[in-house]
Amino acid sequence: MAQQAYMTETADGGSGPERPGSRLRRLMRRLFSGWRGDPRVWRRGIVLALLALLLALVMLLHSHISNKVGNLGSLTETFLPWLGLAVPVLLLLGLLRKSATALIAVLLPAIVWLNLFGGLLTDKSGSGGDLMVATHNVNAENPDPAATARSVASSGADILALEEVPSSAVPVYETALAPTYKHHAVVGTVGLWSKYPMTDVQAVDIKLGWERAMRATVSTPKGQIAVYVAHMPSVRVKVEAGFTARQRDTSADALGEAIAQEPLKRVILLGDLNGTMNDRSLNAVTSQMRSTQGAAGRGFGFSWPASFPMARIDQIMVRGVEPESSWTLPRTGSDHLPVAARVKLDTSS
Repeated sequence: MAQQAYMTETADGGSGPERPGSRLRRLMRRLFSGWRGDPRVWRRGIVLALLALLLALVMLLHSHISNKVGNLGSLTETFLPWLGLAVPVLLLLGLLRKSATALIAVLLPAIVWLNLFGGLLTDKSGSGGDLMVATHNVNAENPDPAATARSVASSGADILALEEVPSSAVPVYETALAPTYKHHAVVGTVGLWSKYPMTDVQAVDIKLGWERAMRATVSTPKGQIAVYVAHMPSVRVKVEAGFTARQRDTSADALGEAIAQEPLKRVILLGDLNGTMNDRSLNAVTSQMRSTQGAAGRGFGFSWPASFPMARIDQIMVRGVEPESSWTLPRTGSDHLPVAARVKLDTSS
């Protein structure tokens, strides 16, 4: 009986083992046969065509989706790249329905998605750069902070920012990172470790009531740079309230104002911003800085959640500095992936 389950009729009416790929061939015949001479190919699939048009409009006009109800606009922008997964689904359904109308309509969201994100599919990273920086939300509940510290230190970063560092774990991180970094400072729950001297260390007020952002001047062999470390308030997706991000948005505005007033020309921002570059609520920051991943990375560089990264909410942004490469680092005991970048400080040439 078990053997018969794997038998199929052969061309001469007998039975034999089903040949590899025969199911795929049958599916292909089903998808592509019967199109010629069928006038209904233009009348079928109207609903699929409308869905494709709606998908294209959502991606094209995402900035016009209102945030008044549950911050729906920001929620859409956070996961905007993933809307592209609907394109092959609509394509397959259009083939199954044998609808020429649907297939033509599917071209619209495909073109829009490629226009928005096609550039991220290419490798823009270079081999240059005179400074490597990294940032990592280490997770306050990290079961092995010492191992996490050693892991990110082994990346070779010259400057390392850590977020969500509980006061109880600060000595652990200081001890583990001391052999690599001579200079460090911790402000509230964020910290900065550097191979080069640091001065003018101060908290940055992001309107929280407690300290989750800092700024320092780092004196590198190529001159001074202002380095900001920030951990924006968390956002939540709630059934009754939607995408709750009001406090994050307020803090982003405050951080953007602080960076705008920065006197040094060369600025690097490292941190967990709890938002993507597409999220309009971070405009106060993103409008004046470049993402190293967008400028010199490969792929989307998703960093959260570490178990199955779906969004890049951990950011490295620069101003007056040229990104050369950007990437994610190996997973640690945190629920975020560390991210790193190499930048060129001397932009005169």
